[in-house]
Amino acid sequence: MSGLPPIPAPTSAPTAEDLPLEQVVAGLRQARREWRERHRLHEPRGRELPSAELLQGIVGGLRGALFPLRLGPPDLRPEAEDFYIGHQLDTQLQALRQQVLLELRYAARGQQAEAQLAARAQGLVAEFALALPQIRRLLDSDVLAAFEGDPAARSVDEVLLCYPGIEAMIHHRLAHQLYLLGVPLLARIVAELAHAKTGIDIHPGAQIGAGLFIDHGTGVVIGETAVIGERVRIYQAVTLGARSFPTDDQGQIRKGAPRHPVVEDEVVIYAGATILGRITLGRGSTIGGNVWLTRSVAPGSQISQANAAPATQPL
Repeated sequence: MSGLPPIPAPTSAPTAEDLPLEQVVAGLRQARREWRERHRLHEPRGRELPSAELLQGIVGGLRGALFPLRLGPPDLRPEAEDFYIGHQLDTQLQALRQQVLLELRYAARGQQAEAQLAARAQGLVAEFALALPQIRRLLDSDVLAAFEGDPAARSVDEVLLCYPGIEAMIHHRLAHQLYLLGVPLLARIVAELAHAKTGIDIHPGAQIGAGLFIDHGTGVVIGETAVIGERVRIYQAVTLGARSFPTDDQGQIRKGAPRHPVVEDEVVIYAGATILGRITLGRGSTIGGNVWLTRSVAPGSQISQANAAPATQPL
């Protein structure tokens, strides 16, 4: 703005001597010590928790192994597919084993021998690897559902390469398998990588059948105990959430209790709908846009804002 004096340029770049680094480092050390003392944690001997950065690379490698000629390297030839997949699996599963071991070691808190933890990590990753062919088949069903359900889709390859709902489902199918194998922290990190990238928030515990189509996707939330059947279509900004949280005698939230909706086969949920609580959406139902629903609906129901709640139920 005219009339204001210009801001003078610094005469030289700031140096470490210009900043109170020693004081800040000491303050952060004290903050860490206070946290550990308050929560009775031991002084760590190194990094104890899995790395989101490493898991991002692992998922990227597994994506390539699942869809080598679409999500693999640009110069990959069909005759080299199996070699590439084998190399990629060896690299990424070994890296995953180390991340699984970190979570198991952290959960054990020194109560289990290192050799036992290492053997368990190896076994879990082997089980995860054996599930990859079925994960690929489930993802094929998701891709096909999107292609068949979206008139704008020109090919299944376009769906796989471009649709955020498919990106979210690749992460979810992998994360859900980790969740089932008993490494929930790894599973949650993998899920949150997709959440950050796509805006689609699927808890890794959610059970999702074949052929889910998440159209557009931004703002979709699917809770931990949600159960979704086959050939379901969900549009943007849909929430499958909890209505209340059961507590124990001390008032603490009980973890893992079923509290999210059950969506049966061939249900369509349009944009902005909020479905809360352990209710059931019957097979073949259609839930209209911006509906707020806290009651079960029979198979084949057509729910709009006008009939979403009985007259006797306060909103």
